Amino acid sequence: MGVAGCGKTSVGQALAGSLGWPFLEGDSFHPAENIAKMSAGIPLQDEDRWGWLDTIAARIAQARSSGESVVVSCSALKRRYRERLAAGGLRVLFVHLSGTRELIHSRMALRTGHYMPTSLLDSQFAALEPLAADEFGITCDIDASPAEIAARVAPLVS
Repeated sequence: MGVAGCGKTSVGQALAGSLGWPFLEGDSFHPAENIAKMSAGIPLQDEDRWGWLDTIAARIAQARSSGESVVVSCSALKRRYRERLAAGGLRVLFVHLSGTRELIHSRMALRTGHYMPTSLLDSQFAALEPLAADEFGITCDIDASPAEIAARVAPLVS
């Protein structure tokens, strides 16, 4: 979890690869309307996110009912979003990839082919509610490569 450009996909893929678990790219579950809004530089509102979050939560629940574990990239910026993803008592470990606005902006500026413009980064940070002490999760600084961050996280979930 974390703001756009923090490395959710790269770290998620590295973690899933090291664990031998499937990886689900949360952005692929956005409906076309959400992608159009973000592409136009319009921040999503809660009502835009509910269906998207429910779809991801259903995929997590489906994996769990099949006895699988899965790694999912998802911004999960607000506590109520994380609660929705873990609905029904699912045990979901949230890994908050945390970095400075300046670092993340510089990474976003180098990306090509992604619909999320750097102009939305401030709205992402404004919406971000870091993990609270009573939430099941950890915060990892994005000061290392995705493989190194995944290596820090893997012992906590395997």
